[in-house]
Amino acid sequence: MLSRFFHLDRHGTTVGRELQAGLTTFAAMAYILAVNPAILANAGMDRAALVTVTALTAAVATALMALLTNYPIALAPGMGINAFFTFSICLGKGVPWPEALGMVFVNGLIFLILSVTGVREKIIAAIPVSLKIAITCGIGMFIAFIGLKNGGVIVANPATYVGPGDFTGGQVWLCLAGIALTAVLVARQVPAAIVLGMAAITLLGLVVPNGQGSTVTPHPAALFSLPASVDPVFLKLSFNFLKSGEGMLAALPLILTLLLVDMFDNLGTLIAVTKRAGLVDAEGRLPNAGRALLADSIATLLSALSGTSTVVSYIESASGVAAGGRTGLTSLTTAGLMLLALFLTPLILIVPAAATAPALVIVGVFMMQSVVEIKMDDFATAAPAVLTIFAIPLTFSIASGIGLGLILAAALALALGRPRSFTPVGYVVAAVFFLEFFKIWPFRG
Repeated sequence: MLSRFFHLDRHGTTVGRELQAGLTTFAAMAYILAVNPAILANAGMDRAALVTVTALTAAVATALMALLTNYPIALAPGMGINAFFTFSICLGKGVPWPEALGMVFVNGLIFLILSVTGVREKIIAAIPVSLKIAITCGIGMFIAFIGLKNGGVIVANPATYVGPGDFTGGQVWLCLAGIALTAVLVARQVPAAIVLGMAAITLLGLVVPNGQGSTVTPHPAALFSLPASVDPVFLKLSFNFLKSGEGMLAALPLILTLLLVDMFDNLGTLIAVTKRAGLVDAEGRLPNAGRALLADSIATLLSALSGTSTVVSYIESASGVAAGGRTGLTSLTTAGLMLLALFLTPLILIVPAAATAPALVIVGVFMMQSVVEIKMDDFATAAPAVLTIFAIPLTFSIASGIGLGLILAAALALALGRPRSFTPVGYVVAAVFFLEFFKIWPFRG
């Protein structure tokens, strides 16, 4: 039955191989079960509820992708977007997290409309390739910065803004050991390297003092339990920002940034994983692309309703493809394992910052690797890209980095007499950021 439903014979695979591939994908991305709640909890959200929501949204969205497209692609709350949600929207702009969830929902509605009408691809095409790569790299630096900060490796310094932490402290040297260990595991291509690194540091933290009379890793109350209730975050989204023109204008650049990052994340992962799985036809077209975009859009709405930042396709799905996964049965296996992981909530909750911080740093390194694809020998291309990469972590805002890069790219295109090198949609997006940055909206009260 499984073979017929997922067309295993046509794709040259077997049930056993698909199940193994699904386990591989789960192992590669299971770190999100601990990292996503740890990041979003900074916004004031309940961490235990977030563990449940993270697993549930990942499972449902991944199963939806499997059934709609038959692709071996898994989804979960996106790295980078969760940091933007917490540090830029909630902490940076002072937006309460229920309203931030409302912005995610509005982003999802726009995302769905753009996907159904085909406008989504036009917006993506409007952004220069170099800036798309720069956004990914800048988010990578942003995530790594947050990891180093959470691990105590860097701390605030009034003279130099940031400086090194106390490397002799238990949490800090555990974090540094975790970065080194995970980097070695990744370099040696050990499967589930990030999860293994987190597990090792968590276990070691059980015996390392934190300098406050206890250990870095608290001892769990139990090994297994029923999943924590989702009530503290489920359906708690708010749309208060839509009640005034001022609120809508302030929310517009944030929603636009969510939309852009969401689109780039999903489309980039979709193309990369399906190419590796051999699902792209001879003319470079992707069968069921429309259904894949629909699944992504529904997943975004689902994440806002459930109480987490945007759910996106995960590049870690490529590990399952490398293990032989070719169909939705791989994804369905990953979804099932996400649900089983919920019964390990007590263990997930004790994972300390010293263990999650190395995961953030390593994911940041992965995202930074694409910087080699930017044409740095062309200054007109390099300047907006480098500004974007630097501005995202230094302003602690993905929106500011994207906006500054787009504004400079548009200005260079006009100043160099090459206005057609930038698209009309690109100029509009740059103008929106310009008006917001300099507070010159014509309708601002």
